[in-house]
Amino acid sequence: MIPRVLAQRAMRLARLSQLSSRSPILRLPTPQPLATPDAAIEHITELFATAQDEFEIAMEETEKVSVYAQADRDAAREELGKVQAAYRKVVESGDVEVAEEVKRRVGHRIRELEGGVDRMEKMAVEQD
Repeated sequence: MIPRVLAQRAMRLARLSQLSSRSPILRLPTPQPLATPDAAIEHITELFATAQDEFEIAMEETEKVSVYAQADRDAAREELGKVQAAYRKVVESGDVEVAEEVKRRVGHRIRELEGGVDRMEKMAVEQD
């Protein structure tokens, strides 16, 4: 079981390093303006993919009541926070056109992930 967990962690790190090396948004020291809906959605989608990966790993570890479960839940919550912050920044930016398009195209996925993380945390509390 331990080798499988280590392999999962190695795969996760590899995915994250690939994402950061391919993504110009993640390599920039300062955030670029997200003036178009497509740019904003691309940025949020990249953050969402990382958060989704963290959530899936955390859920699996939580279901197994693994010793790594708490750390994985913390990582999932942290990545979800990054997605939420990016989403809020765009929605509250004042550009109504961009905000509405972002809400329409990615808002529901973020709400689903929030619900999943909340359910996972409730499951963990019930296990204690």
